[in-house]
Amino acid sequence: MMDTAPDPTARAAALLRDHRASIDRLDAILVYTLAERFKHTQAVGRLKAEHDLPPSDPAREAQQIERLERLAREADLDPEFARKFLNFVIAEVIRHHETFQS
Repeated sequence: MMDTAPDPTARAAALLRDHRASIDRLDAILVYTLAERFKHTQAVGRLKAEHDLPPSDPAREAQQIERLERLAREADLDPEFARKFLNFVIAEVIRHHETFQS
């Protein structure tokens, strides 16, 4: 009688391949989502420059960080990681806004 159970190593390799394919798709989504976000923040930066508004808005930034931490908890993602990520993105946005001010 022949064993018809799949080889555990082959099954693990197939699962690994599937996980990696999902990761690759999600990475592409992240990149395109960030690109779209930056298009909007650059438009905001141009508006701020045209109307002599400051490049950063600390009240909104704090509100966004609080919102993202809440979303992270809901999504079972480390809120500290989410906060660090958003702080990184905000710093880049402010840097872009400052270039419009010059």
